[in-house]
Amino acid sequence: MKIENACVECILNQSRRVTEAIRADDALSRRMLARVEALGKHFDFTQSPPEVASDVYEQMAQMAGMEDLYGELKAHATEKARTFLPQLHQVIEASSDKLLTAIKIAVAGNVIDLAAEVTFDLHEEMEKIFETNFAHDDVDQLAKAFEKASTLLYIGDNVGEHIFDYLCIETLQQLYPKLEVYYMVRGNPIINDVTMAEAKEAGFDTLCHLVDSGVNTPGFAYERANGASQKLFDEADLVITKGMGNYECLSPSPRPNLCYLLKVKCNVVAASLGQNVGDIICKMN
Repeated sequence: MKIENACVECILNQSRRVTEAIRADDALSRRMLARVEALGKHFDFTQSPPEVASDVYEQMAQMAGMEDLYGELKAHATEKARTFLPQLHQVIEASSDKLLTAIKIAVAGNVIDLAAEVTFDLHEEMEKIFETNFAHDDVDQLAKAFEKASTLLYIGDNVGEHIFDYLCIETLQQLYPKLEVYYMVRGNPIINDVTMAEAKEAGFDTLCHLVDSGVNTPGFAYERANGASQKLFDEADLVITKGMGNYECLSPSPRPNLCYLLKVKCNVVAASLGQNVGDIICKMN
């Protein structure tokens, strides 16, 4: 996907939320927002929204003198996500369709998004997710792909959400014990996306193969990834991409056997998918 005019306003709104999140004083807020507005006049409309956003966030971080603008909020998101684990373990254990249950848990976690146009409540999402149907439902096709796959590349999205990814991967390993799983994270802090630090803290390095993509974008921008990540993306039997940023970077799909797993949180992505804001998506290419 390439950026549209609506994405420009969205990025400006995200920037305002950054100044609030870091509790910037009035002077710093004005300087940061003025910089973003100036950048917005020259956005490259041949790029995806995450590619454009990466440059904006890097400049805001430099102005604020902070490496991780959302560090505090990411820690809170992880803590909140962990409170759901005892209940969700019980739900999976009692489920007659563990794959569907694990996939729904993973997509429910996608509501944790500090850059979204529309926000959703995690507790409310968890209460209703098991009765919510996928607006685009390729779960059966995904299940068939799992049966044939030897390697899975699972591209993560946001912090907090990654706790639910862990539970999903743990379940996948039980269902498909011969499946070799790789969990891919961002190369550096960008918005509230998961990086190597949060993934290691959650134990992914002992659960599966943990991969640093090298990208500085809130989505897997293939051209910005390191060589090892590009090779893994090209050669894995099956790829699952979580969230809108990865969808925006990888749509249209550059390879077969790629599954988009996300909750729709903006009108631009909704239009691209032919769905509505609030819908959940499991779409094979």
